[in-house]
This record gives sequence, structure tokens and C-alpha cells, in this order.
Amino acid sequence: MKSVFKFAVVAAAIGFAPAAFASPECTAKPQSEWLTQEQMKAIIAKMDFKDVKVFQVSGSCYEIYAHTKDGHRAEIYFNPVTGEVVEKNVD
Repeated sequence: MKSVFKFAVVAAAIGFAPAAFASPECTAKPQSEWLTQEQMKAIIAKMDFKDVKVFQVSGSCYEIYAHTKDGHRAEIYFNPVTGEVVEKNVD
């Protein structure tokens, strides 16, 4: 009985793991309506982030890994149509 329970726990953890790491839903608009990467980088440059290490498309978002002005690591998701922050995770 213990092995059946362990299997169920492991199976549930594996089944839920992808949802825990999914990027947020930023827009339903097609990429043809998104700001260009250059436009988005210009918007980000005016914000309080520095040392942008990664700039990428993640699902329906633009995503960066950078540091805050206080030096904390940050992962930020942006609406690619408006340039607004949708989610910000700071360590």
C-alpha cells in the first residue's frame, strides 16, 4: 500500500510541476501586433532595471532577467503590446 501512495504522490507532483513554472498570460493579441524587440528594449531601458542578462519571448510575454536598482535579481514579464509589467519576481 505504501508504494501505491508514493507513486500517487510522485505522479501528482510531476503532473503539477509544469503549471508551477508556466509564464503568465500577457496578451491574446497576435505577434504581429506586439511592440518590436527594439521598442520593448527601449521601454525597459527607461525603467529601474540594470544588467539585463536575458531578453526573450516567453509564451505570450516578453521576459527579462535583470537586477533592480538595489541590486536584487529580478525576473519580469511584460505585456508585449503595451509594454506594461505583468509579473515581477524579485529575490
